[in-house]
Amino acid sequence: MQVPRMPKGSIVLVHFPFTDLSSTKLRPALVLHEGHLDVTIAPMTTQRPDPPLPSDLLIRKGTLSFKATGLKEESWLLIDKIATLEKMFIEGILGKADDDLKRDVNAKLAECLMFNDVSAI
Repeated sequence: MQVPRMPKGSIVLVHFPFTDLSSTKLRPALVLHEGHLDVTIAPMTTQRPDPPLPSDLLIRKGTLSFKATGLKEESWLLIDKIATLEKMFIEGILGKADDDLKRDVNAKLAECLMFNDVSAI
């Protein structure tokens, strides 16, 4: 079986499962890691989190970063909802994260996962 490439930084459209695994919702997501048969992703939503968490990242419409993503609407990247899914859940690639967005995501990941504080583990 030929499995398509979904490199780190790709913005994909994915059937993302609800927390209780009862169903899925088609939504964009950022690929954080590509394995052979699976990808680790952070989902996106157009709905402003209430309240936004420190780990949430707004991708503003009209910015250079937004244009590269292939998104149609301003979106929130939900870093605290990271999941690893089989590639079969991916519908397609919308676009990619530019270098500025990648830097912002890396900073949020480090902050969210507290990798800067080794005593947190």
